[in-house]
Amino acid sequence: MLSEKMQNAFNEQINAEIWSAYLYLSMSAYFEDKNLPGFANWMKTQWQEEIYHAMKMFDYVNERGGRALLKPIAEVKTEWSDAIDVFTETLNHERVVSSLINNLVGLAISEADYASNNFLQWFVAEQVEEEATAEHLLEQLKMINGLGHGMLMLDRELAQRSFVEPTQE
Repeated sequence: MLSEKMQNAFNEQINAEIWSAYLYLSMSAYFEDKNLPGFANWMKTQWQEEIYHAMKMFDYVNERGGRALLKPIAEVKTEWSDAIDVFTETLNHERVVSSLINNLVGLAISEADYASNNFLQWFVAEQVEEEATAEHLLEQLKMINGLGHGMLMLDRELAQRSFVEPTQE
């Protein structure tokens, strides 16, 4: 059984994950408008991942005898100056999400909620990957200055990404 404190914290994180999905969908629309379908696809795939994260937590809360309570989703940004700006925000956002997950782990430890701590370790590892990927793409964009043939090549590469639901363990 989840404590009320853990349930509330998970519900806040579910909201944050859905907000993240909404942000990435907004970024996808931005890239569609800029005629960069590969970048748009990459962000749409991020949207799918964030929804998956939210639902994984949603199901966990309910499975542990809690109740997932949905809250309004705050407005997200819709305009950026360029692809470098988008991926700078993406990296910064993933770092914030990492800190939110770490705070949840800290709460689980302080509550002696070993099941939640164990559950959250998947998210800790996921955030390491999310930050590394965003940083890698940002550095590539900086190398090509977000311009020219490099952008077209990167757009084609990003078009290949697709969402694959992680295996349940």
